[in-house]
Amino acid sequence: MQQNLRPRRTSITAALLSTALLCTASLWAQAPQPDTDAMRSRVDAIIAKMTLQQKLEYIGGTGFAVRAMPSLGLPAFEMSDGPYGTRSNAGFPSTTYAAGINLAASWDRDLAARVGEGIGRDARARGVHYMLGPGVDIYRSPRNGRNFEYFGEDPFLAANIAVGYVTGMQSQGVSATIKHYMGNNSEYLRHDSDSIIGERAIREIYLPTFEAAVKKAHVGAIMDSYNFTNGLHMTQNGYFNTEIARKEWGFQGVMMSDWDATYDAVGAANGGLDLEMPTGKFMNPKNLTDAVKSGKVTEATIDEKVRHILMTAERFGWLDRPQTDTSISAYDTKNNATALDAARGGLVLLKNEGKLLPLDKSQLKSILVVGPDAYPGVPVGGGSAGVKPFHTVSPLEGITALAGSGVTVFYDRGVPELTDLVRSTSFVTEAKNGAPGLKFETAPNSATDEPNSHESSIKRWSGYYIAPKSGRYIIAMEAGGEGGRSRVYLDGKLIMDNWKIVRAMQPHLTLQLSAGPHKILAEASGNFPNRILGERPRGSAPDKLPLAIVAEDSIVNAKAKELAAKADVVIVAAGFDGESESEGGDRTFDLPYGQDALIRAMAAANKKTIVDVTSGGNVDSEAWVNQIPGYIESWYAGQDGGTALAEVLFGAVDPSGHLPATFERRAQDNPTFDNYYTEPNSNRINYKEGIFVGYRGYEHNHVKPLFPFGYGLSYTTFKFANLSVTPEDATSSPNVTVSFDVTNTGERAGAEVAQLYISDGHAKVERPEKELKGFDKVTLQPGETKHVTIALDGRSFAYYDTEAKGWHIAPGKFGILVGDSSESLDLKGSVEISKEAAANATF
Repeated sequence: MQQNLRPRRTSITAALLSTALLCTASLWAQAPQPDTDAMRSRVDAIIAKMTLQQKLEYIGGTGFAVRAMPSLGLPAFEMSDGPYGTRSNAGFPSTTYAAGINLAASWDRDLAARVGEGIGRDARARGVHYMLGPGVDIYRSPRNGRNFEYFGEDPFLAANIAVGYVTGMQSQGVSATIKHYMGNNSEYLRHDSDSIIGERAIREIYLPTFEAAVKKAHVGAIMDSYNFTNGLHMTQNGYFNTEIARKEWGFQGVMMSDWDATYDAVGAANGGLDLEMPTGKFMNPKNLTDAVKSGKVTEATIDEKVRHILMTAERFGWLDRPQTDTSISAYDTKNNATALDAARGGLVLLKNEGKLLPLDKSQLKSILVVGPDAYPGVPVGGGSAGVKPFHTVSPLEGITALAGSGVTVFYDRGVPELTDLVRSTSFVTEAKNGAPGLKFETAPNSATDEPNSHESSIKRWSGYYIAPKSGRYIIAMEAGGEGGRSRVYLDGKLIMDNWKIVRAMQPHLTLQLSAGPHKILAEASGNFPNRILGERPRGSAPDKLPLAIVAEDSIVNAKAKELAAKADVVIVAAGFDGESESEGGDRTFDLPYGQDALIRAMAAANKKTIVDVTSGGNVDSEAWVNQIPGYIESWYAGQDGGTALAEVLFGAVDPSGHLPATFERRAQDNPTFDNYYTEPNSNRINYKEGIFVGYRGYEHNHVKPLFPFGYGLSYTTFKFANLSVTPEDATSSPNVTVSFDVTNTGERAGAEVAQLYISDGHAKVERPEKELKGFDKVTLQPGETKHVTIALDGRSFAYYDTEAKGWHIAPGKFGILVGDSSESLDLKGSVEISKEAAANATF
């Protein structure tokens, strides 16, 4: 959202039942209730009293609320950003939970429900009616700047986590808002890009999470995204908003816009949008009164929008109680415990050579904690998900607290802050005898350069960088996000291009430079950021450019190398933060500037180097992954990420997270690599990979990833056995029960993620090699065995038939594959689905 103002079960149904156990009867009474005749009569009576002017005013927000109408007895219905804490636009802090990608990595429905419930409690303490989350767009590529908010690459996993989250939140009398509907799988050019997606991919990959939220969790609101999908902006896309969400799925809640994601009054009014946010810029009395009177938009259509808003309020009981629950503290210790569990549950141990982990404190005298993310902590990424926590535990603080008095913990940032690098980079106006600094000027902004911009001029800096020696140099820039367009030329060659597409919030690259002068030309248009330079006096020229150039061999602090050589163990806290990974722009695949060099330097100085990465998805580790024995993905772990990391490092907690997205070896390996950006001279993003996104695509393309989907290490070991499929021949119904045993064969307690995949090699259409259709997270003591049962239904075996416009099962034999990742499936069975069973399937 753009800030203009601002324990496990084996089926979704079982997940809902387990969520109920988490909530008291009194709290469940505040969950949304089914429609009744009395509700409908009450709402219709209110609408009957409203003038057309009032109706048209009501469908435009007031910043972060549905407007109050005291004359009709209607209070304001307040909204808050999330989705991993109750973000206050006034800066008031809130419990900050692990991000969505962490919840997906936990593979834990109940944990997702607890997080949703906790955020709901926080919202009630603050009088919030609508929480603007969760985000559920599918992870196509690690470059998407908003992946950290979402639930990974697989629609089945994402749907199950989303249902738990939404159900938990709504049990507190707070509406969840599932977003961003749909095709918002990148952050660059998000207002103007057109996601061109085939119908089968739409149905099998990009819609199931939204569908489950509506059908299973009865979500109160859906937020339309900024982008076009298949030629129409989503806020006026009646096919998705009305035909699919309302008519097919039975959605009864509020269809709202993302902030400033509405572009046409009549188009939005007739395209299924109920509520324009943050205000009625388009859907307002000025624009729609004449449209209604002329018949371009019927008054019945407007009435339906008002009815959707008021019936949602009725279902949640908002018209009959204060939304602020004074019995709930804004600082909730129960929720703090949930936040810590979420940080623990999503952490993924990727590499543990020589069983270096867990660390034995009795064998350690010193630890070096180093890296940009070591201190302070990085609870979440940037943008509207950037919650302000009451407290944050950084890796440095968490490790120091748990290491104990017998271990000395050293700290160094490892690489300079970008602010310092920018200020220490010297430019001159001429190659010889130039004055210090860069020339600054403004130039006309041609329509060729930026046809959609209202800026009349662009800013331009020019000059020279004098390289003191020949070698490799890191060039890094604070380029900003949406609205901060910039590009940089070096010796006449374009090296950084955020002009029309925000490819990275903080672009950087490493180049070989000869000793001597190198010509610099940088241009910017619009809201070019200056936070890295500090505020300028009003009216002064922005003659300082937020661009840093530094020799690669000097980027790592000498003190860090010295400490690494002396320490028993080195923990590198690497990754992104809210400035480098955020909405409004994408991010680099490789780690931010200097971090590859830092990891290599630490690994060269100390063989016991462990890398912990904070990110919303995979990073390019090719330069260092083979040089380190330990590798952890922490994602964005919320307020207690440092505590969770320390607990795993020292073995107080067994790592149990598994990857919700495939980690590729190289950027080029990703199935979307060649078609992630818009087509040349076009706003179209063509999803050419179709259904073959994520692990489906790697297997289809015969590309082996670095770490497969579903992968994650533990400090104990597990064994799968005794697979049973009942019935083996499904003759009347495709409903099948799969059961098997999971045994902890190690010496300590741990949790395993049992994953069930279905394969179909006989359908008339091309299908993935296998697809996830069931999972269960099983906690086991040493030597303990648990019997796991997973129910499969018709949808488990079906594909979307674009000719018949419906789900279809091809009769025949389906493979049943069970294991702990998409590449490690030890149990193999099958089931035969007859023609009669396929015909009797319900979807």
